[in-house]
Amino acid sequence: MKKVDYVKWIATVIQLIGYGLTGLNIVPWNVLAFVIGIILWFLVGVMWKDRAIMVVHIGAFIAILGGYINS
Repeated sequence: MKKVDYVKWIATVIQLIGYGLTGLNIVPWNVLAFVIGIILWFLVGVMWKDRAIMVVHIGAFIAILGGYINS
């Protein structure tokens, strides 16, 4: 496997953990998991030179940050 494959699978697992923590209402650990997953997926976008992946994860980060600040 390539380095990018490891990063995307780690990011995916961390995102799934974030969903699980959200379902269990474990805050702020769910936010931390999402932020780590978002950063890792952004790095995957950089590795693939895929702007769409980078943009969607910048948007996700802004949404998470905004929600966390307003809570």
